[in-house]
Amino acid sequence: MAEGLLRAMAGERFDIYSAGIHPSRVHPIAIRVMKEIGIDISTHSSDPIDKYFGHGINYVITLCDHAREFCPTFPGKSKKIHWSIDDPFRSWKNDHKIIGRYRKTRDEIQERLEQFIKLI
Repeated sequence: MAEGLLRAMAGERFDIYSAGIHPSRVHPIAIRVMKEIGIDISTHSSDPIDKYFGHGINYVITLCDHAREFCPTFPGKSKKIHWSIDDPFRSWKNDHKIIGRYRKTRDEIQERLEQFIKLI
């Protein structure tokens, strides 16, 4: 969701990558809540984080406490930013009862990214 939001908000201003400690596909409900605001992330995925070592990454933003704990240090002068945002993922169930968690996470990421963009 963060990659899709930042691409929509910042356009060509940044090279944006999405990586994770446990790379995976995007949850169907994340795709659904992003479509609600006109952003299609259906083709997105999370890459292994080490894929981006050596890319001259300026900012590494971790979104949940688990990621902060296990995210390796990037070589060079990367600035690490952490936002303690609840990860809505609990399982691969596609249950409409959990959509509220995904909307809350989407909205919080969007708010944080708006502030980030203003400061950069």
